[in-house]
Amino acid sequence: MVVVTWNTRELTRNCLRSVLDNAGTLALELFVIDNASDDGSAQMIREEFPSAKLIRNDRNRGFAAANNQALGLTSGRYILLLNSDTLILSDVLQKSVQYMDEHSVVGVFGCRVLNPDRTLQPTCFEYPSLLNLFLLTSGLSRLSWPRFFGKYLMSGWNRDSEREVDVVTGCYMFIRQAALREVGFMDEAFFFFAEETDWCKSFRKRGWSVRFAPVGQIIHYGGASIKLIDQGRGILLTHALIAFHRKHGGPIAAFLAWALLLIFNVSRYIGWLLIWAFGRSDKAARRRDQFKEILINFPSIWKSAEAYR
Repeated sequence: MVVVTWNTRELTRNCLRSVLDNAGTLALELFVIDNASDDGSAQMIREEFPSAKLIRNDRNRGFAAANNQALGLTSGRYILLLNSDTLILSDVLQKSVQYMDEHSVVGVFGCRVLNPDRTLQPTCFEYPSLLNLFLLTSGLSRLSWPRFFGKYLMSGWNRDSEREVDVVTGCYMFIRQAALREVGFMDEAFFFFAEETDWCKSFRKRGWSVRFAPVGQIIHYGGASIKLIDQGRGILLTHALIAFHRKHGGPIAAFLAWALLLIFNVSRYIGWLLIWAFGRSDKAARRRDQFKEILINFPSIWKSAEAYR
């Protein structure tokens, strides 16, 4: 099992405790990678979880690179990538192992995910194709009818049935070791966002099934680390989406993704600017500045995405 943490000490403590409390008879190898937290996370892990193999980085290397540090050291037949802001519930680990044992074609597997209030958190989704990106940026994906509009986030599905999916969300990502050896590690050029999307595409290209099954549940608080980045999160997400299209669709697909996202961010900036102008609220000012920062960085986002050839 691999857990990456960055300034989420209390959440990480609860996560690791839930893992150990619910591991049952499973033979568990636990790696924790601390991405240069300054909140005492590493010290807490050393003192309270001595069985965990701690790797402490001197800088935030991002989600993909940090996971890769541990992936090469794992020896079990299965590997679980688990977010530090999650809680393991009941026997989901045992049921996940059993599911993988019974489905040898599955390379990547995800379970049911709940919000802290125990409502469903929709995880697993389609690739962010140009069509899906248009549905998302235009706001059409929020409409409940026709169901086609919600296809990207698979909003018409309550995650109560087994299904082949494009992407398993990285908060709980069960990986078959044999598949990992064939496919390789995550692309470290994806610093934050889209790394699991890119990785799942690689597994599927190699013939491995990417599957969701409601065999158990976890709680996911969601975005605990990325919220600390604040304005930078929009830049990271925009870069990741454009880079994904550059890598898998070529320069034309990347340009169309760039144009869609530019239109989206311009419209949101103008909208929040007008809301701020009439109301002068702090929220409107923050949102206006967030979209302004993204727009300022748009030329550099395109330039860095060109690295995918």
